[in-house]
Amino acid sequence: MIDPTLHIKPGYRAQASLNAKVHQQSNESFGQMLKSEQQKITISKHANERLHQRGIQMNQSEWNVISEKLKEASQKGITDALVVTKDAALVANTKSQTIITALNRNEAASHIFTNINGTILLDSSF
Repeated sequence: MIDPTLHIKPGYRAQASLNAKVHQQSNESFGQMLKSEQQKITISKHANERLHQRGIQMNQSEWNVISEKLKEASQKGITDALVVTKDAALVANTKSQTIITALNRNEAASHIFTNINGTILLDSSF
């Protein structure tokens, strides 16, 4: 049997222990970074085109709220949700945190939404 330590590059263990110390010293900032990474929403190419075509704009705090609500919906077993904001209606996949398509509220008023199993209303939360 080969000793695995013989195949480790020199200085690797020292670097690993240094990384562990840096990680311990920066747990709070790492936790904050992890939280911000978890709040990322992916916007599909199709949805991005619709957002631009329809002049729908959202700020970062709106996207953060939508991300949190998509997580909550996913925890309740919703896989595809209609997210209704004051300006838009978004169809999203909760598992992948992906916006699939977007309509402005005027278009959404007379639209039938299919292939969803939950709705998130955010009219006044922004």
